[in-house]
Amino acid sequence: MTAQYSGPFREGDRVQLTGPKGKLNSITLEAGKVFHTHRGFLSHDELIGLPDGSVVKNSVGVEHLALRPLLTDFVMSMPRGAAIIYPKDAAQILAQADIFPGSTVVEAGVGSGALSLWLLRAIGPEGRLSSFERREEFADVARANVAAYFGHTPDSWTVTVGDLAEALPATHPEHSVDRVVLDMLAPWECVDVVSTALKPGGVLLCYVATVTQLSRLIEALRDSGEFTNPDPSETMIRGWHVEGLAVRPEHRMIGHTGFLVTARRLAPGAVLPELKRRASKSDFSDEDMEVWTPGALGERGISAKSLRKRVRAATATADAAIARDAREAGRATPAGEDAAATAVESSTDPMK
Repeated sequence: MTAQYSGPFREGDRVQLTGPKGKLNSITLEAGKVFHTHRGFLSHDELIGLPDGSVVKNSVGVEHLALRPLLTDFVMSMPRGAAIIYPKDAAQILAQADIFPGSTVVEAGVGSGALSLWLLRAIGPEGRLSSFERREEFADVARANVAAYFGHTPDSWTVTVGDLAEALPATHPEHSVDRVVLDMLAPWECVDVVSTALKPGGVLLCYVATVTQLSRLIEALRDSGEFTNPDPSETMIRGWHVEGLAVRPEHRMIGHTGFLVTARRLAPGAVLPELKRRASKSDFSDEDMEVWTPGALGERGISAKSLRKRVRAATATADAAIARDAREAGRATPAGEDAAATAVESSTDPMK
């Protein structure tokens, strides 16, 4: 993995520009290109070679702070096919699932690749991340976003397009996986194949959005008899306004995005000591779940046209990063890559 986190700005680097009113814009540096705003323009050549954290003036004297994006900045501004797991949840996933360097991790679904980036950084070059995604278009966006960040596709990462329940047994032998992270609508459908793949003591972590999914998942894990008692949680972040003696909580906060459920694989044949719990309704019908599906809740799906546009945007950024690393390493750039290695300028709002 050759992503650069410090040092002078290079051609092909992603740079985050912050204007005087806090507006953020991300650009990919290319010699001879110009970044235009409604208040002047800024040449990319003026940024190339400057140290990270520089303040530059554009053609009319407006100052911009130039910083290399953190991974948090990158995932929040990268093109999206599917909704991403937010940094606050990604951080908890790394901690609660105990992702460690050199580990073998299975992830499903891959979405836009945001969590894949966090996992790849955590496992390091000696680890292995196997990502599974049902939709080819989402997998394409994820591949491009990961290549754009690292400058290449990491050797430690594979993406399989298909259903986890069918593909996992064919790619991982029994008890060979250290950690499994599931971000899908019905993770309880994969409990059996996951328990087969996980090593004894391995961690399963599931990300679910609704309380109905949460309840059904936990009951499925308990009924399997192969996991410890599941531990559900959610994470909320509240910022603070601090100016002199004016200290108060911010009016807005990052509230509920999803629930995290963790459980550990028991040794084969082990029986978990019975826990005393109050009786509750643990049976679910299709009607119970239907009222909580994205369609029933009125969740707006992404159109095919919009998805194709985001695939192109992600691919263009990836090609620029790959071409940069190829030039620096003295490798021959594949045919057609130079043409695609153009600067991609966009607002940090990924939905624009």
